[in-house]
Amino acid sequence: MDYRKLERDLCEWIENYVASTGCKGVVYGLSGGLDSSVVGVLSNKIFKENALGLIMPIEKKGSDFDDAMKLKEKFNLNVVVLDLTSAYNELKSIYIPSTNTLAYSNIKPRLRMMTLYYHAQVNNFLVIGTTNLSEFTIGYSTKYGDYGVDFSPIADITKTEIFEFAKYLGIPNSIIEKKPSAGLWEGQSDEDELGFSYEELDKYILEGVGEKETVNKIERLIKINSHKKHMPEIFKLNRGDY
Repeated sequence: MDYRKLERDLCEWIENYVASTGCKGVVYGLSGGLDSSVVGVLSNKIFKENALGLIMPIEKKGSDFDDAMKLKEKFNLNVVVLDLTSAYNELKSIYIPSTNTLAYSNIKPRLRMMTLYYHAQVNNFLVIGTTNLSEFTIGYSTKYGDYGVDFSPIADITKTEIFEFAKYLGIPNSIIEKKPSAGLWEGQSDEDELGFSYEELDKYILEGVGEKETVNKIERLIKINSHKKHMPEIFKLNRGDY
């Protein structure tokens, strides 16, 4: 892939899309992961001070936080750190108790979504998404969490392509080389949770091939998560029947 051309085309598309809405910039969540780093660097190239990155740790500040700060320093990003731990704990304390760990974990991306939209409205910005094609295809996301965005510039680019694009952009190796993770809980890894690698997933997406067991897993996820890609279903009222 010609990543120089991809950078140019993406930047032009992002700039034109934001201008078409009458907004003046973008806000994005900077997790310290690969996808948000790529989106952050591109946004900074286009909008400078009108690209706002929010680092929103919940419960811990580990290597992801350090990597996000490293990216901030290298590219001189406009970044604010907002620790959402107390807000997360307060929400948990007033909700009906549950043993469903995932239900608690999904509060985190939804809380971050709310925070992004607050800062978007205050600044007349749009919330720019960081989901790639691999995640979008199988619905690997939190509904109304990381999918709660205004537009998604890299949602037609696979994870393996994002890895190469990140190298071209000069993203620090510590970000490129670490295991992809949604950061929902300690030690969580995307590929461990999914049961297949991004390389296997992207081969299926781009070529339609893969080991039978892997293909079955991928197609099952596509089916059960399809609702995440669409607006909510609406009952169609035929007023002539009433």
